[in-house]
Amino acid sequence: MIKVLLVEDHELYRMGLSMLLDKADGISLISEAADGLDGVKKARDSAPDVILMDIGLPNIDGIEATQRIKDFNPEVKILIFTSRDSENDVFEAFKAGADGYIMKGATPEQTVSAIKAVYEGVGWIDPNIAKMVFSNLQRPVAKTENGMTGPKRADNSYGLTDRELDVLELMVEGLSNPQIADRLVITRATAKAHVHSILQKLCVSSRTQATVTAMKEGLV
Repeated sequence: MIKVLLVEDHELYRMGLSMLLDKADGISLISEAADGLDGVKKARDSAPDVILMDIGLPNIDGIEATQRIKDFNPEVKILIFTSRDSENDVFEAFKAGADGYIMKGATPEQTVSAIKAVYEGVGWIDPNIAKMVFSNLQRPVAKTENGMTGPKRADNSYGLTDRELDVLELMVEGLSNPQIADRLVITRATAKAHVHSILQKLCVSSRTQATVTAMKEGLV
Protein backbone atom coordinates (compact mmCIF):
# COMPACT_ATOMS: atom_id res chain seq x y z
CA MET A 1 0.00 0.00 0.00
CA ILE A 2 1.41 3.37 -1.07
CA LYS A 3 1.07 5.92 1.75
CA VAL A 4 0.25 9.35 0.33
CA LEU A 5 0.39 12.83 1.88
CA LEU A 6 -1.70 15.44 0.05
CA VAL A 7 -0.54 19.08 0.24
CA GLU A 8 -3.12 21.34 -1.41
CA ASP A 9 -4.53 24.69 -0.24
CA HIS A 10 -7.61 24.74 -2.48
CA GLU A 11 -10.35 23.06 -0.45
CA LEU A 12 -12.40 21.76 -3.38
CA TYR A 13 -9.33 20.31 -5.10
CA ARG A 14 -8.25 18.73 -1.83
CA MET A 15 -11.67 17.18 -1.27
CA GLY A 16 -11.79 15.82 -4.81
CA LEU A 17 -8.31 14.36 -4.57
CA SER A 18 -9.10 12.84 -1.20
CA MET A 19 -12.09 11.02 -2.71
CA LEU A 20 -10.01 9.88 -5.66
CA LEU A 21 -7.18 8.53 -3.51
CA ASP A 22 -9.55 6.83 -1.07
CA LYS A 23 -10.99 4.81 -3.96
CA ALA A 24 -7.69 4.02 -5.70
CA ASP A 25 -6.35 0.48 -5.42
CA GLY A 26 -3.00 0.18 -3.65
CA ILE A 27 -3.05 3.76 -2.32
CA SER A 28 -3.76 4.99 1.21
CA LEU A 29 -4.23 8.71 1.93
CA ILE A 30 -2.64 9.06 5.36
CA SER A 31 -2.61 12.83 5.87
CA GLU A 32 -3.47 16.22 4.34
CA ALA A 33 -2.05 19.73 4.61
CA ALA A 34 -3.34 23.08 3.37
CA ASP A 35 -0.07 25.05 3.36
CA GLY A 36 3.62 24.51 2.74
CA LEU A 37 4.85 24.65 6.32
CA ASP A 38 2.20 22.20 7.52
CA GLY A 39 3.09 19.98 4.58
CA VAL A 40 6.73 19.88 5.71
CA LYS A 41 5.66 19.08 9.28
CA LYS A 42 3.31 16.30 8.25
CA ALA A 43 5.92 14.88 5.88
CA ARG A 44 8.19 14.51 8.89
CA ASP A 45 5.50 13.18 11.25
CA SER A 46 3.57 10.79 9.00
CA ALA A 47 6.42 9.25 6.93
CA PRO A 48 4.57 9.04 3.58
CA ASP A 49 5.86 7.14 0.56
CA VAL A 50 4.60 9.75 -1.93
CA ILE A 51 3.67 13.40 -1.46
CA LEU A 52 1.21 15.01 -3.87
CA MET A 53 2.38 18.62 -3.75
CA ASP A 54 0.82 21.80 -5.13
CA ILE A 55 3.16 24.71 -5.95
CA GLY A 56 1.00 27.73 -5.11
CA LEU A 57 0.79 27.23 -1.34
CA PRO A 58 0.53 29.74 1.55
CA ASN A 59 3.51 30.44 3.86
CA ILE A 60 6.06 28.65 1.68
CA ASP A 61 5.39 27.42 -1.84
CA GLY A 62 5.53 23.82 -2.98
CA ILE A 63 9.02 24.16 -4.43
CA GLU A 64 10.47 25.39 -1.13
CA ALA A 65 8.49 22.72 0.75
CA THR A 66 9.89 20.07 -1.60
CA GLN A 67 13.45 21.23 -0.95
CA ARG A 68 12.97 21.19 2.83
CA ILE A 69 11.38 17.74 2.80
CA LYS A 70 14.08 16.27 0.57
CA ASP A 71 16.73 17.69 2.91
CA PHE A 72 15.57 15.48 5.78
CA ASN A 73 14.06 12.62 3.78
CA PRO A 74 15.63 12.25 0.32
CA GLU A 75 13.94 8.87 -0.17
CA VAL A 76 10.36 10.17 -0.16
CA LYS A 77 8.87 10.65 -3.62
CA ILE A 78 7.31 14.04 -4.40
CA LEU A 79 4.87 14.47 -7.27
CA ILE A 80 4.15 18.10 -8.13
CA PHE A 81 0.43 18.50 -8.88
CA THR A 82 -0.32 22.01 -10.11
CA SER A 83 -1.91 24.29 -12.67
CA ARG A 84 1.35 26.19 -13.16
CA ASP A 85 3.13 25.20 -16.36
CA SER A 86 5.98 27.67 -16.86
CA GLU A 87 9.41 26.31 -17.73
CA ASN A 88 10.86 28.05 -14.69
CA ASP A 89 8.43 26.28 -12.34
CA VAL A 90 9.21 22.92 -13.94
CA PHE A 91 12.99 23.32 -13.71
CA GLU A 92 12.87 24.76 -10.19
CA ALA A 93 10.65 21.91 -9.02
CA PHE A 94 13.03 19.25 -10.33
CA LYS A 95 16.01 21.19 -9.02
CA ALA A 96 14.37 21.08 -5.58
CA GLY A 97 14.11 17.31 -5.84
CA ALA A 98 10.66 16.61 -7.30
CA ASP A 99 10.22 13.15 -8.81
CA GLY A 100 7.37 14.01 -11.13
CA TYR A 101 5.25 16.86 -12.48
CA ILE A 102 1.58 16.51 -13.41
CA MET A 103 -1.04 19.10 -14.28
CA LYS A 104 -4.33 19.49 -12.44
CA GLY A 105 -6.16 18.84 -15.70
CA ALA A 106 -4.95 15.23 -15.70
CA THR A 107 -7.53 12.47 -15.58
CA PRO A 108 -8.00 10.46 -12.36
CA GLU A 109 -6.35 7.50 -14.09
CA GLN A 110 -3.32 9.59 -15.04
CA THR A 111 -3.02 10.94 -11.51
CA VAL A 112 -3.08 7.46 -9.97
CA SER A 113 -0.62 6.19 -12.58
CA ALA A 114 1.73 9.10 -11.85
CA ILE A 115 1.65 8.39 -8.11
CA LYS A 116 2.45 4.72 -8.69
CA ALA A 117 5.18 5.60 -11.21
CA VAL A 118 7.09 7.93 -8.89
CA TYR A 119 6.68 5.44 -6.04
CA GLU A 120 8.39 2.82 -8.20
CA GLY A 121 11.19 5.25 -9.07
CA VAL A 122 10.22 5.64 -12.70
CA GLY A 123 9.42 9.36 -12.56
CA TRP A 124 6.66 11.18 -14.40
CA ILE A 125 6.40 14.31 -16.53
CA ASP A 126 2.99 15.39 -17.80
CA PRO A 127 3.10 14.89 -21.60
CA ASN A 128 2.06 18.50 -22.26
CA ILE A 129 4.78 19.79 -19.92
CA ALA A 130 7.43 17.59 -21.52
CA LYS A 131 6.46 18.74 -25.01
CA MET A 132 6.51 22.41 -23.99
CA VAL A 133 9.81 22.26 -22.16
CA PHE A 134 11.74 20.13 -24.63
CA SER A 135 10.50 22.06 -27.66
CA ASN A 136 11.95 25.26 -26.20
CA LEU A 137 15.34 23.86 -25.28
CA GLN A 138 17.84 24.64 -28.02
CA ARG A 139 20.85 22.43 -28.50
CA PRO A 140 24.13 23.92 -29.76
CA VAL A 141 24.87 23.55 -33.44
CA ALA A 142 28.16 22.70 -35.08
CA LYS A 143 29.42 21.82 -38.55
CA THR A 144 29.94 18.15 -39.32
CA GLU A 145 32.78 16.73 -41.40
CA ASN A 146 30.78 17.10 -44.62
CA GLY A 147 30.07 20.77 -43.91
CA MET A 148 26.47 20.25 -42.84
CA THR A 149 25.21 21.76 -39.58
CA GLY A 150 23.72 19.65 -36.83
CA PRO A 151 23.25 19.41 -33.09
CA LYS A 152 26.20 18.70 -30.87
CA ARG A 153 26.57 17.92 -27.20
CA ALA A 154 27.51 20.71 -24.83
CA ASP A 155 30.79 20.63 -22.95
CA ASN A 156 30.58 17.76 -20.49
CA SER A 157 31.41 19.23 -17.09
CA TYR A 158 29.82 16.33 -15.19
CA GLY A 159 32.52 13.79 -15.92
CA LEU A 160 30.24 11.51 -17.94
CA THR A 161 32.00 8.98 -20.13
CA ASP A 162 31.15 8.62 -23.83
CA ARG A 163 29.22 5.44 -23.05
CA GLU A 164 27.29 7.18 -20.25
CA LEU A 165 26.38 9.97 -22.67
CA ASP A 166 25.08 7.32 -25.07
CA VAL A 167 23.00 5.83 -22.25
CA LEU A 168 21.76 9.26 -21.19
CA GLU A 169 20.59 10.00 -24.71
CA LEU A 170 18.51 6.81 -24.69
CA MET A 171 17.14 7.72 -21.25
CA VAL A 172 15.95 11.01 -22.72
CA GLU A 173 14.20 9.01 -25.45
CA GLY A 174 12.33 7.19 -22.70
CA LEU A 175 13.97 3.78 -23.02
CA SER A 176 13.99 1.41 -20.06
CA ASN A 177 17.16 -0.33 -18.84
CA PRO A 178 16.42 -3.53 -20.81
CA GLN A 179 15.74 -1.48 -23.96
CA ILE A 180 18.99 0.47 -23.46
CA ALA A 181 20.85 -2.82 -23.06
CA ASP A 182 19.37 -4.15 -26.29
CA ARG A 183 20.10 -0.96 -28.22
CA LEU A 184 23.72 -0.75 -27.09
CA VAL A 185 24.30 -4.51 -27.08
CA ILE A 186 25.30 -4.63 -23.42
CA THR A 187 23.98 -6.62 -20.48
CA ARG A 188 21.08 -5.33 -18.42
CA ALA A 189 23.33 -5.22 -15.37
CA THR A 190 25.75 -2.98 -17.25
CA ALA A 191 22.92 -0.71 -18.40
CA LYS A 192 21.66 -0.45 -14.82
CA ALA A 193 25.17 0.38 -13.59
CA HIS A 194 25.53 3.12 -16.21
CA VAL A 195 22.18 4.64 -15.22
CA HIS A 196 23.16 4.58 -11.55
CA SER A 197 26.48 6.29 -12.33
CA ILE A 198 24.73 8.94 -14.45
CA LEU A 199 22.31 9.79 -11.63
CA GLN A 200 25.22 10.17 -9.22
CA LYS A 201 27.27 12.37 -11.55
CA LEU A 202 24.32 14.61 -12.37
CA CYS A 203 23.46 14.82 -8.65
CA VAL A 204 19.87 13.76 -9.25
CA SER A 205 17.73 11.04 -7.71
CA SER A 206 15.53 9.96 -10.62
CA ARG A 207 15.58 9.29 -14.36
CA THR A 208 13.12 12.15 -14.83
CA GLN A 209 15.46 14.62 -13.19
CA ALA A 210 18.34 13.27 -15.28
CA THR A 211 16.31 13.79 -18.43
CA VAL A 212 15.47 17.38 -17.52
CA THR A 213 19.11 18.13 -16.64
CA ALA A 214 20.36 16.54 -19.85
CA MET A 215 18.03 18.60 -22.00
CA LYS A 216 18.57 21.83 -20.07
CA GLU A 217 22.35 21.51 -20.16
CA GLY A 218 22.51 20.31 -23.76
CA LEU A 219 24.23 17.05 -22.84
CA VAL A 220 22.38 15.05 -25.50
